[in-house]
Amino acid sequence: MTRVLIEDYPHRRAGHCGSGALRDLIDWAGSGWDGPPSEALVFGMGGGLGFQYFQIPGLMPPIYFVGRTADMELDLCARLGIETERKQTDDAELGWSWVADELDAGRPVMVWADILELPYLRVRLSNTRHDIVVIGYDTDADIAYVVDNDRDGFQAVPLPVLAKARNSSGFPDRNRHATYPMRFPDRLPDLLPVARDAAAAAVANLHGTDQVSAGGSELHLPGGSGIFGLAGVERFCGDIARWPVELDPNDLMIALHSIRVFVEKAGTGGGLFRRLQAGFCHEVAELTGDLAFRAAADAYDTCAQTWSRLAALATTETPDHGEIALCAAKLPAAEHRAVDALAAAAG
Repeated sequence: MTRVLIEDYPHRRAGHCGSGALRDLIDWAGSGWDGPPSEALVFGMGGGLGFQYFQIPGLMPPIYFVGRTADMELDLCARLGIETERKQTDDAELGWSWVADELDAGRPVMVWADILELPYLRVRLSNTRHDIVVIGYDTDADIAYVVDNDRDGFQAVPLPVLAKARNSSGFPDRNRHATYPMRFPDRLPDLLPVARDAAAAAVANLHGTDQVSAGGSELHLPGGSGIFGLAGVERFCGDIARWPVELDPNDLMIALHSIRVFVEKAGTGGGLFRRLQAGFCHEVAELTGDLAFRAAADAYDTCAQTWSRLAALATTETPDHGEIALCAAKLPAAEHRAVDALAAAAG
């Protein structure tokens, strides 16, 4: 029998799977700036804020949008000097050996798993790129121990179930036992220069000028590659105003309810990741005294609040389509102001 468990792993709940998992891993490695980083600081340091909007005819809902880049996790590691790669395979035995080798060496390891296949979650939608951290396994009991941003403590998952979740062909694509072995530096780079670099990356994402990240795994769905950045926000907000005449009542209700899912419920940290970005800017300003980051924090607070208000209006019992359209019409300006403030912080 083999039983391995990394004791006292510093796990806390988080609003977003990737930044929560990386926050815990950085804390486990004993790194940070003036103490372990917050989830928001980790998210912002990834430079992953963005927007991508898909129109998918024939599916319901007929839209999909996301507020982060596909490879924020790899980009964060590259920026902080954390050595890693995303290893993928169709061979389940090889895929598990990557995990077991890390655990046997005393290192926790981040992997992708489809949320629809994880037994401790109660979800109806698939997401094959959900980040969890494996912190142990027991061959006699045939289980692995994992931590997840949506649950306290560790979860015991049967090894065959975990293997299925790690090789799912669900949405948005097959995850192929994706595994991220990491080697942490003795010391993270100085905060302010890295924060400015991350801010510049997010600005490039939203201007639609830098969509291929370190891993190059941007989304491609049946509707095409989507509309990026601020142009995508503008198209999405314009489309909302036309939904009442383009969709039948049932499809309209489904599309409106999907807004809340994508903005608040789908592991975004609230406000389509804008609340996490605001927290990043607030924390950089607090730790460094940088006034430009303080201004960017305020702008992203407003932006996040506008996205959250849209989500709330879209899911009232009797939605007011005029009010929804008016709120959506305010979003492009809020996004532009926030991006401009972030560009000033980036220098």
